[in-house]
Amino acid sequence: MKQIFHAAKDRGHVNFGWLDSHHSFSFGEYYDPRKMNFGALRVLNDDIVSPSMGFGTHPHANMEIVSIPLFGELAHKDSTGTNGVIRTGDVQIMSAGSGIRHSEFNHSAEKDVNFLQIWVLPKAHNIEPRYDQKSYSDSTFENKWGIVVSPKHSEAVWINQDAYFSMIHSDPNSNLKYTLHESGNGVYFFLIQGKVSINGDSLERRDAMGVWESEEVSIDVGVRSQILAIEVPMKL
Repeated sequence: MKQIFHAAKDRGHVNFGWLDSHHSFSFGEYYDPRKMNFGALRVLNDDIVSPSMGFGTHPHANMEIVSIPLFGELAHKDSTGTNGVIRTGDVQIMSAGSGIRHSEFNHSAEKDVNFLQIWVLPKAHNIEPRYDQKSYSDSTFENKWGIVVSPKHSEAVWINQDAYFSMIHSDPNSNLKYTLHESGNGVYFFLIQGKVSINGDSLERRDAMGVWESEEVSIDVGVRSQILAIEVPMKL
């Protein structure tokens, strides 16, 4: 088993007034050669966007882009004809494929929106661009791993990669097991809220731990915690 710890305080950070963003991996103005990716996981941005502000129309290609609102609402529009709102409890994915253009704005004129934007390198290049979005209740994740992104599970949004995103809301003083879905994959645990221990390392809010060359990972939960597990191929 191999592992790497990424402290929340060591993430890249930019604040443009309308956007307050923390980067787990090199992105935009933030560059760290030690943090270019974790296997096929290329970007994990923790974005807070001010009311009515956002990202104007811009292009992407050959990237799997997942958005997970933590609080608030995000308005989305893209060149596939999609025009809608992503709310807390939703998970959205765009397969940029051969090329897509989209915009994202805070749907509220009064409250901030906080969402995770995650990029995964694709399995096949230049596919037809596609969009998918699903909604989940809190019970999906209550003391069990709920799969929200997968290439094969019908309850999840489909991804063009052998990657799996799962979330859990765990009670305190419990032990969790995460079993990997694919040989050769690793898993990047992002602690949204709470306090846990993974293989002897303590994680607190927004800390992360990547684990690979292991079929199963044990997690000891201290206080009630919300965890996102991003499982991806390690060989590109």
